[in-house]
Amino acid sequence: QNYQALLETCLKNKCLFIDDSFPAHISSIGTGALLKKLPRNLQWKRPHDLHRSPVFYAGNRKQLDLCQGLVENCWFLAALEALTFHQDILAAVVPQNQSFERKYAGIFHFRFWHFGEWVDVVVDDRLAVNEAGELVFVSSVYKNVFWGALLEKAYAKLYGSYEDLQIGQVSEALVDFTGGVNTRINLAAAPPDLWDILTRATYSRSLMGCQTHLGVYFPSVSLPCIQTTKVLKNGLVAGHAYTVTGIRKVTCQYGPENLVRLRNPWGKIEWKGDWSDSSYKWELLSPKEKILLRKKKEDGEFWMSLRDFKIHFVDLTICKLTPDLMSQEDGKKWMYSLKSGRWVKGSTAGGSLGFCNGTFWMNPQYWLKVLPVEDSKKNLGSCNVIISLMQKHSSKHRNRAPHLFIGFSLYKYQESNRKLLPAFFTHHQPVNKHQVFLDEREVTQDFHLEPGVYVIVPSTLKPQQESEFILRVFSRKHVLRDPANYCKRWKRFTFQKRWLHLFSSNPEINAVQLQRILNNVSWRNFPSFSLSFSLDACQGILALLDLNASGTLSIQEFRVLWKRLLFYLEVFQKRDTSRSGKLDLMELHAAVQETGISLSNEVCNLMAIRYGDPDLKISFESFVCFMLRVEIMGEAFRNLTQDGKGIYLQESEWMMMTLYS
Repeated sequence: QNYQALLETCLKNKCLFIDDSFPAHISSIGTGALLKKLPRNLQWKRPHDLHRSPVFYAGNRKQLDLCQGLVENCWFLAALEALTFHQDILAAVVPQNQSFERKYAGIFHFRFWHFGEWVDVVVDDRLAVNEAGELVFVSSVYKNVFWGALLEKAYAKLYGSYEDLQIGQVSEALVDFTGGVNTRINLAAAPPDLWDILTRATYSRSLMGCQTHLGVYFPSVSLPCIQTTKVLKNGLVAGHAYTVTGIRKVTCQYGPENLVRLRNPWGKIEWKGDWSDSSYKWELLSPKEKILLRKKKEDGEFWMSLRDFKIHFVDLTICKLTPDLMSQEDGKKWMYSLKSGRWVKGSTAGGSLGFCNGTFWMNPQYWLKVLPVEDSKKNLGSCNVIISLMQKHSSKHRNRAPHLFIGFSLYKYQESNRKLLPAFFTHHQPVNKHQVFLDEREVTQDFHLEPGVYVIVPSTLKPQQESEFILRVFSRKHVLRDPANYCKRWKRFTFQKRWLHLFSSNPEINAVQLQRILNNVSWRNFPSFSLSFSLDACQGILALLDLNASGTLSIQEFRVLWKRLLFYLEVFQKRDTSRSGKLDLMELHAAVQETGISLSNEVCNLMAIRYGDPDLKISFESFVCFMLRVEIMGEAFRNLTQDGKGIYLQESEWMMMTLYS
C-alpha cells in the first residue's frame, strides 16, 4: 500500500480512508483468548468521534506517555516508551507530518525495521472502543493524543492481528523500531562495570528495557483493564517488562548511591521499596537533589537502587544503533553486513553439531574475514565482533508458529572460498565452544576475534527444520561473503557440458533452439509452479543479446544469458514472498532494487504495464525479459553518452536500438 498515493486519492475524492486489508472487524483482533476480554458492544470509531480536538502527536515528551490496554503487550509498550526519549529515532518510526487537521483523510503510516529492511505500514484511524467511547487497546495518558493507539494498530497489522502482540520480548520490539543490535545482560551475573555500561548507554543513542522475575503475586491488587495481574508485595509486577528511563548517581549522608529510574507501561503500579516515591531514603539527600528527582505521583515511573535493580529484575536489554557500547570504543565507525538465507529440508537444514553430527555440514556457511583496525588505541590483537542470527517464519501471524531453537557456530579457517566439508567439523572445534541455542527470534553473541578468516554456520537445533533467516555482522572492519553452494556449482557444471555438446554441432543457436534449451532445464527451485519460455520471449531475449545482429547467439553470448538467468532467479525467489510465481507491483519495485538498478516509479510502472498480465503481475519469464531490457539499454546509454546526461544518435542507430530490441 502506497501511503502518498492513497492519501492523495482520498483527498481528491473527499472521502476517509478505509483499510480493507486490516478491517475494523473482529478478524483484526484475533481468534483466541483476547476475544474473551473484549467489552460488550465493541465499536470502531475515528479520533474525531472520540474527542473534540484530537492530536496525532504531542511535542512534549511527558504528553507521549502511554497506557497498556487489553492486549498483554507490556514488552511492546516498554520498547515504545524508550523511543519517546529519542525524538530523532521516534520520528523515523512515526513520521511527524501527519495530523487530524491539515490533509486529513483518515489514513496514517508508520515505519518498522522488518527482517532486514524498513517497511511502511498504512492503517486507517478507526480504533476499537467500548460503549463509553474509551480505547480498549493502547491509549495515551492525555486522552486527545492518538499516535500510540495508531502505531499499535500498524504493528498489529504487520504481525497479523492484535492477538499476535500478546507474547513477546522487549528486545524484539526495540530492534523493530531501530534496526539496531541488542545486548542482553543477565543481572544475576552482571559484569562489575554494569554502572559504566548503563552510563554509556544513557549518554548515547541507546534504548533500554528490562523484565522482572516470575513470582508469587499479591492478589488483592486489581486493575480494570488488566485481568491477569501479578503484582508483588513490593509493588513490582511479576514477569513484566519495564522501560529504563534514566540513571543518576546521588550523594547521601553515608556516601554515593547509584539509582536507576524505570517506568511501568501500565502508567500505574510502582515499586514500594527503597527510593520509591514514599521512601525515607529521599531525606538523606540535599534539598536540591530531592526536589529535582523525587515525584510523589502515581504515573508508573519510579527510582530504585542499582543493587535492588540487579536483585529484582532478570535481565537488561540494551538496543544500540551502533554496537560500540560494550567495546568501549564510542565514536568509532562500525561496519554492518547482512545476509539472507534459508534452512531447507534435505538440502540446508542440517541441524546442530550436538544433535546430529552427520548432517551439520549441510547448513549454510558464511565466510567472514576480520580485518585489523589501524586507528584503534585499544587494539590488543583482537577485534570486537557482534554476530546476530534472526529467524523468520513463513506465517503471516507472528505467534501462530513457535520459534525454533536456533544458534550458530564460528570456526577459524584458512583463507579460501571453498565450502567446508564434513571432515573439517570432525577435526576442528568452534571458536564458541558453548553454542547458545534459544527458542527466540534472535540470538546475538559478542566476540573478541584475532584478525583472520572465519566461517559462520547458522543452524537450527534439530535437523530438517525449515525457516528463513537473516545473519548480521557488526565490527570495525570486515568482509562477509555468501556461502559456496556446491549444488548450484554442480548444476552449472553439468549444464556447461550440455552447452559444449550443443555448440560443438551448432556454433550459433537461434530463437527456437534457445526456447528448447530453456524449457528443458530442470528448474528445481520452483516446485510450486512450472516455467515456460514462449517463442516470442526467446526472440526478444535473442534480440537483446545478439550484439552483431546475426539473429543467433554464440556460446559467449549464451554464457552471459545463463549467468543473468541464475541471478534473476535468485532475486525473483527472494522477492516472491507469496510464492505465487508472480511479482506484484510492490514486489517488482523491491526486486529491481535488489538487482542494484535504480529505476523511477514511473518507468517501473510502465514496464509492468508492458510485461505484466492484466493484473500487472510479472511472471519469471516476463521478469527476465524486463530486466534484460533494463540492463542492456542502461549499458547502451553508458557506452554512448559523452557527459553522463544524454546521448546523440544517428537515425540508423536509433532504429537499431528501438525496433530490433
